[in-house]
Amino acid sequence: MAKKTVILFLVVLLVGLSGCRSFYRQHQEFHNYFRAGKVEEAAEVLSRDRRADRRRTRLLHLFNQGVVHHMLGNYQESNRFFEEAYILGEDFLTNYMDEALALLTNPNMTEYRGEDFELLMVHYYKAMNYIHLGNFEAALVECRRLNIRLSAMQDRSNRSGRYQRDAFIHNLMGIIYDASGDYNNAFIAYRNAYNIYTEDYASLFGVKPPPQLKKDLIRAAYRTGFRDQAAHYEELFDMTYNPGMDAGTGDLVFFWQNGLGPVKEEWSINFTIVRGSGGQVNFVNEEMGLSFPFFLGGESSGDLGDLRIVRVAFPKFVERKPVYVGARLRTGNRSADLYLAQDINAIAFKSLEDRMLREMGQALLRLAIRQAAEQRIRKEDERIGALFSILGAVTEQADTRNWQTLPHSIHYSRMALPEGDHSLNLELLLPNGNVARTLNLEANVRSGRTTFKNFHTLDARLPGAR
Repeated sequence: MAKKTVILFLVVLLVGLSGCRSFYRQHQEFHNYFRAGKVEEAAEVLSRDRRADRRRTRLLHLFNQGVVHHMLGNYQESNRFFEEAYILGEDFLTNYMDEALALLTNPNMTEYRGEDFELLMVHYYKAMNYIHLGNFEAALVECRRLNIRLSAMQDRSNRSGRYQRDAFIHNLMGIIYDASGDYNNAFIAYRNAYNIYTEDYASLFGVKPPPQLKKDLIRAAYRTGFRDQAAHYEELFDMTYNPGMDAGTGDLVFFWQNGLGPVKEEWSINFTIVRGSGGQVNFVNEEMGLSFPFFLGGESSGDLGDLRIVRVAFPKFVERKPVYVGARLRTGNRSADLYLAQDINAIAFKSLEDRMLREMGQALLRLAIRQAAEQRIRKEDERIGALFSILGAVTEQADTRNWQTLPHSIHYSRMALPEGDHSLNLELLLPNGNVARTLNLEANVRSGRTTFKNFHTLDARLPGAR
């Protein structure tokens, strides 16, 4: 191999040395402010990052900007960032130079594309922003975008036992259609949500259909005129709908975003490289029962013949357990339990688990290519080859990037309240059922209309804390 090519390989590896810390630790200042509820200070940290648009983590920067401005009540500004994130996710183009660099270094050299559930949550925040701005029509546009993305998710993955349908997002669509008076589409969305909770969420995440969804499904069936469907669900749920009980009132739909979602960290496995015949090599870990074959051609597999043990890095999610396990909403003599509707933490773990074999295969292919290149370099210059080996080991990193300002889970409920201003008490519950904190909030309810309110409590344990 020519000297210039050897130098090029070394330069590539040196580029891969940047950012050895996990993505969470690289942005520790921002997360410290955000976790402490100092959202204005967190927003200031983001605004000072002048290079954010030029990094391969631009999507995550837009996510975080959207969240902090949403929490600050800057709903139009929040939607500007989320719309940029939506367009970036839709128009993603593979950069083949970055892909080549990733094969020689690590996957952090590629543009972050976002997890499926992260891209769906963009529309949750956008819809809530539009609702707070009083623009239900724009919120319905987000519902239609949600439908398109959900369909694309299902088209890409038709294997059972995987996260490929989102019950909460269908439920959200139903609530928004319901609030706009489109009871037919509301009924369809509620029914889809119920089916997904029953068929997917209960087994995958331990999340059953929320009681509030059952009530809304029956009510939407009545308002659409589907009396047989309403009767069917009343019998199935052992519930009776009273059409007159909400007369002269308005509805308050309250979403509680609890805690903080997981962060990605790195873990590693040692593999033994076993040279096979016909240009095949096998990465083997007998303890875990893993074996990955690769065909690299006769010459390349020969280059790998003197290798024994190698370390390969993979991503893993680490839970940030929420302090509170449940909540109640009170106002006057009325109260409502908030029901778990979305377990983002569980979905994150499941999403990574579903593709873990693919992650392993890509990591081992990266390592095989790098090790074969090292052996060729050693033939030219043993010292440079040794340096290449050291740099290669240092640059072996997992992709630890993810959206880290999402909540751990989302709970919700609906209350029928008289028209006017209401003082709300959000009671946050500990595992023993005791009330840990009570937060005082306000809501204005209009007769015959639906008022939306969402609130994010950020209390969570640090990654790795018990």
